[in-house]
Amino acid sequence: MSDDIRAKVTELLPGIRQDLEDLVRIESVSADPARAGEVQRSAEAVAELFRAERFDSVEIVSADGGAPAVIAHKAGPEGAPTVLLYAHHDVQPENDHADWDSPPFEPTERGDRLYARGAADDKAGIAAHLGALRVFGDDLPVSVTMFIEGEEEVGSDTLPALLKEHHDKLRADVIVIADSGNWDIGEPALTTSLRGLVRVDVEVRTLTHAVHSGMWGGLVPDSLIALSRVIASLHDDAGDVAIAGLHSGPAADVTYPEERLRAESGAVPTIEWIGTGSAVERLWTKPALSITGLDAPRVDGASNTLVPAARAKISLRVAPGDTTANALACLQAHLESHVPWGAELTVTVVDTGEATQIDATGPAYDAARAAFQEAWDGVAPVDMGVGGSIPFIAEFLEAFPQASVLVTGVEDPDTRAHGANEGLHLAEFARVVLAEALLLRNLAR
Repeated sequence: MSDDIRAKVTELLPGIRQDLEDLVRIESVSADPARAGEVQRSAEAVAELFRAERFDSVEIVSADGGAPAVIAHKAGPEGAPTVLLYAHHDVQPENDHADWDSPPFEPTERGDRLYARGAADDKAGIAAHLGALRVFGDDLPVSVTMFIEGEEEVGSDTLPALLKEHHDKLRADVIVIADSGNWDIGEPALTTSLRGLVRVDVEVRTLTHAVHSGMWGGLVPDSLIALSRVIASLHDDAGDVAIAGLHSGPAADVTYPEERLRAESGAVPTIEWIGTGSAVERLWTKPALSITGLDAPRVDGASNTLVPAARAKISLRVAPGDTTANALACLQAHLESHVPWGAELTVTVVDTGEATQIDATGPAYDAARAAFQEAWDGVAPVDMGVGGSIPFIAEFLEAFPQASVLVTGVEDPDTRAHGANEGLHLAEFARVVLAEALLLRNLAR
């Protein structure tokens, strides 16, 4: 039967790719209010694809004024498990078209990749789900519920409401979330941990108004130096985060080759890595902190003036096993204890997202590992962590605590999701479709 499934996937791939390209041409940028109509059109196109597959029910839903999502169901044999297949149809902004080697919403094949915004993240997830289902036609081995979200790229704000309102429709024995990636080309992975996120805006104020740097310098501290001292306190000399009370944990025993780290990170040749521990611990299971924005006068045209206030945006990645509440409290305490010279400190929370740690043991995970190993010709999947945050996975775990949650995906280290020249590796995409078809077969057993 495995050979039959493999042959069927090969037969179906041209049609699956055509459907993917049609979806990619829809500019479903959820962050752009001017393209809300495109997000709606994208949801309608996804719903139509499910109707064409003779799903028993297909509906476009939203909650609290959020973007449209699609829920569809197709029954399998009586007594078979129910599998929820998740992906999202909204995409990131394409930003400057000049940075792209081909138009961002016109799918273009170059080499072994298909380039376009959403070609991988995450319209390929939708296409992979459809491809796996088409292998079986109306003889599904399991019951399937499709849940295609429309606002993942803007934080999934209304997802909790959707999960609550449609809880019974979305209830499943196994949930497959196709929004992650694989360890490398030719090396599959199951994502078993993701860091959480705490973002805050920090303002340090030393003056009620700007004053002459010559007249008052040497007595009155300026806000830029005060803020710089606060920022400098956030890491120790080795580059580890110096905030007391944050959690760290072990990572999978895998090696991240130095040449891959250099190539994939874009680090300049002379840069030294920060922090201690293995590379994957520092990237997956230890906290990380970055300054992602600064408000300060421009260098060009700056006057001889003491700046009264300065702001920074702090992005703290929270290790699996920690909570955003604890991380925020520890960060706040650290900032308050390190602001110098009596400067006024204001901390404003921008957003938070919980970390995820999945216990990837049990029959569903065994079925997934066997499917992946077969699809990748004997290469066993890696249990992979992700340094970034997908907070909605924690929402699924909370809403459906009895379900086995499998986090998979179509991306690879050179996908460039969210950036210019996002690309889908076509041969790996074929393996993803095959793996998911084999997974559905294995879950039925």
